[in-house]
Amino acid sequence: MAQANSFSPQLTEADLALTATAREKMLELFSQVEDDDLKAIRVFVSGGGCGGMGYGMTFTDAQSEYDCVRKEEGFDVYVDAVALNFLRGVEIDYVERPTGASFVFNNAFAITGGSGTCGACGAAGGGCA
Repeated sequence: MAQANSFSPQLTEADLALTATAREKMLELFSQVEDDDLKAIRVFVSGGGCGGMGYGMTFTDAQSEYDCVRKEEGFDVYVDAVALNFLRGVEIDYVERPTGASFVFNNAFAITGGSGTCGACGAAGGGCA
């Protein structure tokens, strides 16, 4: 008989990778937060448009029993178990471009088999223009 997978609250680098640049920027942003109740950065997934799921991050003051956690220097990273199914293997980077700086989720579509572009219009990143 097959055994069900057990839930592991440990978030590993293989589950969700952070580049050194992303870690530094997250630490910088977290150090600027004036709310002592905020404990971590939550990485989340939201329903996307024709290009796939949307990925984002926010500060959080609450950890649920279904969160996977990784301790970083100066902050924690939380990902709930459902979101982790869509994030496993993703690398978060921080890039500065002429159009602005932002966090980038690399390999975000590799796990779910998507291309990251709209099949109808070719727009990247989860939506038609």
